[in-house]
Amino acid sequence: MTGPTSTASLRPISTVAVLGAGTMGHGIAHVCALAGYTTLLFDVDPGVVGAALGKVDKNLQAGVDKGKLEATARARALEHLRGATDLAQACAGAQLVIEAVPERLELKHDVLGRAAAAAGPTAILATNTSSLCIARIAAGLPHPDRVIGTHFFNPVHIMKLLEVVVAEATAPDVLATVVDFGARIAKECITIKDSPGFATSRLGLVIGLEAIRMLEQGVGSAEDIDKAMTLGYGFPMGPLRLTDLVGLDVRLSIAEYLSTALAEGAHFRPPKLLRDLVAQGKLGKKSGEGFYRW
Repeated sequence: MTGPTSTASLRPISTVAVLGAGTMGHGIAHVCALAGYTTLLFDVDPGVVGAALGKVDKNLQAGVDKGKLEATARARALEHLRGATDLAQACAGAQLVIEAVPERLELKHDVLGRAAAAAGPTAILATNTSSLCIARIAAGLPHPDRVIGTHFFNPVHIMKLLEVVVAEATAPDVLATVVDFGARIAKECITIKDSPGFATSRLGLVIGLEAIRMLEQGVGSAEDIDKAMTLGYGFPMGPLRLTDLVGLDVRLSIAEYLSTALAEGAHFRPPKLLRDLVAQGKLGKKSGEGFYRW
């Protein structure tokens, strides 16, 4: 499953650079800073960085208000967290770089290529992709053995799972270091071989797309289809509400990719209803409306 060990020794992780300050990026930065890592949260837009830092502050305070987090732990986390608008400065000195940019192969490859140059040859380069091939993201980077998938789940500070995805070239010491990092940020890690959709997106998307087809065919309302899974199967959230939370555009992008990348691609062909809602700008919670109004 993994390739040869890197010739350069890994350094213990003390500094993490998170590239992309959107929904996933600010959540990843939150858990890293809370675990005591010096955390740099990068985005090209200063306004996005400021808003993301504000969200981390708000979520930490919510933890204090609910009695789940000590005020001193919140203060220490904020001390460990800094924003950045220069990618090279954010990555300089980082032992772990985690990209959380939009789900486009070329963009992820470009961002990690620039990060590799800034962070140096001993840094681990992690991608938060939910479905794209890790080997293709690593192709052409100076040290593909240092590239690994770290698929987080939204909201990152609440969800316990970290899906660690290893390509054929990923070095064993990189995997071991990332699994240890996952434990330190209070995540339960699973290790999955590099394959389109990995385990979580591939399984979850099949259910989500079928729920959309059922809604499209008038089998039931969004509420009743979701209740079928929450009350009948113990799901913590129904597949349509979850799609709203993830983003209909994100689900559509993954479905389009898996429908061509897998031999069983017919399972992942996007329903017309999903395409129509995305075309209308109804992307779920982030736009205020999807299968539900938010």
